[in-house]
Amino acid sequence: LVRDFVGARYMVVMARLADNEEPLNRQEFVGNQMVKLAGMLCRDPQFWDYLHEEGSLFQKYEKECVEWMQNYLVINSRSELKTNVESQNALKHIYAEYQEWKTTRNT
Repeated sequence: LVRDFVGARYMVVMARLADNEEPLNRQEFVGNQMVKLAGMLCRDPQFWDYLHEEGSLFQKYEKECVEWMQNYLVINSRSELKTNVESQNALKHIYAEYQEWKTTRNT
């Protein structure tokens, strides 16, 4: 740096390190967020209403919603969302449709 010319430009990058001194995998953060989102949706009575109106849920209960979610995402447990990118994309899709349903319902 001392020998470079005055107008030289540089880029510095920081990354959080895991216990093994490797950069953390950002996909893990996405996976954790997807696990939380799935749990929140399954406890949301308004999401139950959405699924009921769509004909996907016959009884508006959390247990029924969890079973539907597992079938829809093709998973046995929400923890699979941490690494299963296809299921994450499916969850993002249903969440986007739910958000759209909520906005059209509130107008």
